[in-house]
Amino acid sequence: MAIHKISSALLNFEDILRILRESYQLELSDEAITKIQKCRDYLDRRITDSDDPIYGINTGFGALHNVRISKDDLGKLQQNLVMSHACGTGEEVPQEIVKLMLLLKAHALSYGHSGVQVATVQRLIDFFNHDVLPVVYQQGSLGASGDLAPLAHLSLPLIGMGEVYFKGQKMPASYVNNVMGWEPISLQSKEGLALLNGTQFMSAYGIYLCLRVFKLSRLADIIGALSLDAFDGRIEPFHHLIQQIRHHKGQIKTAQRIRNILKDSKLIKRQKAHIQDPYSFRCIPQVHGASKDSIDYVAYVFRMEINAVTDNPTVFPDEDLIISAGNFHGQPLALALDNLCIAMAELGNISERRTYQLLEGKRGLPHFLVANSGLNSGFMIPQYTAASIVNQNKQLCTPASVDTIESSQGQEDHVSMGANAATKAYRVLENLERILAIELLNAAQALDFRRPETTSPYLEEFVAKYREKVQFIENDKVMYNDINTSVKFLQDVVFELPDEDVSVFKL
Repeated sequence: MAIHKISSALLNFEDILRILRESYQLELSDEAITKIQKCRDYLDRRITDSDDPIYGINTGFGALHNVRISKDDLGKLQQNLVMSHACGTGEEVPQEIVKLMLLLKAHALSYGHSGVQVATVQRLIDFFNHDVLPVVYQQGSLGASGDLAPLAHLSLPLIGMGEVYFKGQKMPASYVNNVMGWEPISLQSKEGLALLNGTQFMSAYGIYLCLRVFKLSRLADIIGALSLDAFDGRIEPFHHLIQQIRHHKGQIKTAQRIRNILKDSKLIKRQKAHIQDPYSFRCIPQVHGASKDSIDYVAYVFRMEINAVTDNPTVFPDEDLIISAGNFHGQPLALALDNLCIAMAELGNISERRTYQLLEGKRGLPHFLVANSGLNSGFMIPQYTAASIVNQNKQLCTPASVDTIESSQGQEDHVSMGANAATKAYRVLENLERILAIELLNAAQALDFRRPETTSPYLEEFVAKYREKVQFIENDKVMYNDINTSVKFLQDVVFELPDEDVSVFKL
């Protein structure tokens, strides 16, 4: 059984994907146990030796920060916090993201600046290892003072409350605890705050989105190249000299990739009757490249965040300091997630425009990509579907991060709304996948009308894999199944890119 030891070593995308794909078990390293216990011991001594007010430890929360709490009630205060803050609503968070939340929360607490018990972190790890996944809801977090409501739902099962998924079934956490022989955690001072303050809801969404958009970015290049060749497009706009005089890394990368993908294509090399292509083909390097650069920035932000301590107050045992500050504020993530929405939506926007161009009956292709149009509507309506999805993405790209609504009687007077940025980015990603699937459906159909001429060996192999799932369409048929199968193909397809580092973490 593969083990990932939680330690001070930085988590990266490769680690996370390996942990999830290969069903790794988590284990606290000796280093992590020592740090967690040292911080807990320091906090206990500090509370015993001093009556000084320490926010959220012997005081109330938010606007109640000036209300002192007796030492006898410090544990009850933390349990009340978890219960009272579990006010999430709406749709449930996907279980794969909840599992990421467990991993990221355990990792953040292991740094030894949060004052939690070792047993508390271990129980989060037990949940992860046994696929006991708390029921968490998408709505309720303001993305500042951390993801309070979602993390409260994540934490309720620790104290024997709330619901979890276990062996595919939703059930009370208390039942699963009994089955597993787990006693509810008796929260000590500071622990409720440590569990609820933090950005693990936004971070889990961000990591999940990055892992998926890395692949979709590469697929956008492959499918865009296929559409270009099926449209009888020109290769000159992808010349390396054009890219070098503008310098943007994403643009240079995109053009190089398209050149590699189309290497030895007979279609791309043939004499062209037209001088220029529409922007949706000619400007693929500039548009796809800009999205790549944005995605790269987003990935940087989340690499930093998942290796951070984001609860409050923060405990520094060696410096004899407990500092109340604002690392829980999700503004870096909110801005990044809004940026990601736009980057993904633009990949979808230009994809739908290429689909439209393939249908217009230009350059020897039949109207709506059927030989007998009129009697047959052909591929008319899949483009409508793509256009509808593109429109929804434009609405979802309204930034959440520019809004703030005062809460907690003015104590929390600026919030990031990063949680809403996260959930809408999830929808944009799923929409992008569907738009690209529709473009692939159209591009493969258009390519078959170019036969017997051929595209590049790379694309011929890619299309051959696709044709095992979705066949050429002769006459009108029910097409939603082909769209859904195309989406599934993009999710499942394993591919390498010619003449490139094939790491799944490359854009």
